[in-house]
Amino acid sequence: MDGVTIVSHPLVQHKLTLLRKKDISTKSFRELLKEIGMLLCYEVTRDLPLADIEIETPLAHMKSPQIAGKKLVFAPVLRAGVTFADGMLDLVPTARIAHIGLYREPETFTAVEYFFKAPSDLHERLVIVISPVLATANSAVAAVDRLKERGANDIRLVCLIGAPEGVERMRGIHPDVPIWLAAIDQGLDGNAYIVPGLGDAGDRTYGTK
Repeated sequence: MDGVTIVSHPLVQHKLTLLRKKDISTKSFRELLKEIGMLLCYEVTRDLPLADIEIETPLAHMKSPQIAGKKLVFAPVLRAGVTFADGMLDLVPTARIAHIGLYREPETFTAVEYFFKAPSDLHERLVIVISPVLATANSAVAAVDRLKERGANDIRLVCLIGAPEGVERMRGIHPDVPIWLAAIDQGLDGNAYIVPGLGDAGDRTYGTK
């Protein structure tokens, strides 16, 4: 699908398989989620612009590239998006953070916002929305809607897994937002969970029900 990148790197696929297993511990789930976040960060930032700067090595003067422009903004969707984003922050520790608190209303599956805090100059930065799953896409759509309202115009979405329904809906509503995923699964069940999926990412990250 246009605008969708499936990251098939063996390390990503291996760790995703471990993450899916129902009997892994909460500790292992958190660690794997963070590790995959780091690996996916390589992919979503692959085309960041570079500019040569003058530096001194221990032996010589040279020009060498570094990332150009304003710092990135990572925008994790609470809760599980925070651990996912932690792996990315290990690679880009200077990134700004926008927190987007959303929960899924259990009857209608609509996304309800309870918290939003972001840098004031989103219009000048690349914003990477981070959410472990793209099921109905209600939360992802709501997050991007809110960021655009605050001026963001260069947005990318990173998820672990997606359902075809969610990917299609996200692309239909926000075709300007490219998506990176580790896998697209079979579809959604009656409770709007991805099948075969990995369960509720927030509950599995924090050991809650």
